[in-house]
Amino acid sequence: MTSDFSAARVHLDRAYHYLRGDDPISQRGREALDLLIEAVAVEEFKQPSQNAEVLMFPIGRRF
Repeated sequence: MTSDFSAARVHLDRAYHYLRGDDPISQRGREALDLLIEAVAVEEFKQPSQNAEVLMFPIGRRF
């Protein structure tokens, strides 16, 4: 099973948004989430790109 890094990042971003308070716990939570979001983003874009088949369309007259 492979991880869905983009979905994880969305949920972490949402959690970050919910911790909008000025209290020390919220601030530390946002700092921790920043680190997690960055780590997940790095892994997400480190994944090899999927190969895709390129379809050639015929070139000709249009109707």
